[in-house]
Amino acid sequence: MPPERPAGEPSVTLRFELEEARAAVLGQVRGEPRVGVVLGSGLGAFAERLSHRQVVPYEAIPYFPVPRVLGHAGNLCVGEVGGVTVACLQGRVHAYEGHALDRVVFGVRLLGALGCHSVLVTNAAGGIGEHLDSGDLMLITDHLNLTGRNPLVGPEEDAELRFPDMSAAYDPELRAAAKRAAEGLGVPLKEGVYAGVLGPSYETPAEIRMLRTLGADAVGMSTVLEVIALRQLGVRVGAVSAITNRAAGLSDRPLRHDEVQETAKKMRKAFVGFLTRWLELATEAPAGV
Repeated sequence: MPPERPAGEPSVTLRFELEEARAAVLGQVRGEPRVGVVLGSGLGAFAERLSHRQVVPYEAIPYFPVPRVLGHAGNLCVGEVGGVTVACLQGRVHAYEGHALDRVVFGVRLLGALGCHSVLVTNAAGGIGEHLDSGDLMLITDHLNLTGRNPLVGPEEDAELRFPDMSAAYDPELRAAAKRAAEGLGVPLKEGVYAGVLGPSYETPAEIRMLRTLGADAVGMSTVLEVIALRQLGVRVGAVSAITNRAAGLSDRPLRHDEVQETAKKMRKAFVGFLTRWLELATEAPAGV
């Protein structure tokens, strides 16, 4: 059983939890991760390609929330890509599962605590932009946080951490590395703005029209809260969406979660190849904004 939490402000408690979780992970794996990866719905196959892969189930990490959504395995995998030690979150939890926000972003905060200076975030998303279709990869250039929530709400002892700059949330150098990776592999890579919503219901056609008017190119139920938490820590972020379906009102087919899984599975080979090469180039990318 995890040790009893100390009394005090939530920020103090969070630091204690992260230290306990960090110690538990480093006690079970070899190597110190430098780059992190978050694997979204149906995209967990990448973690199985890590060299010298070591698996720590989320259940074995103190305070770590366990996902219950199909397509999220629930493992922290540590291994190597191009000689660099990488930590992968093979699945994530979502706010719509009923988790408090500090649990939703606990995984990415742990990546930062483990020493990851950069994190590549992935997700499955619905395509809104005319240039996107099912099966595309979309490099996220910016986001709209439409969840109505922010993981930084609450007591914060450090004023410098209260208001992180989000003007370059998606690191320019990591984005450039993604483009080089895709070009070298001959993998088409679209670009666009990701709208993060709470879910779990899919959007109505009217909501999709609203999102398009607001400038969104894709929509999903994750990522934005994680990115905010990472930027608060000063961790560099790159993100890509696997477009698994056209959004509501843009296709004659009804939206189904199993379709998301099916499309993600079809994209597996191209996705794994792209992400592997992106990771290799990301470790070489100079510090961005």
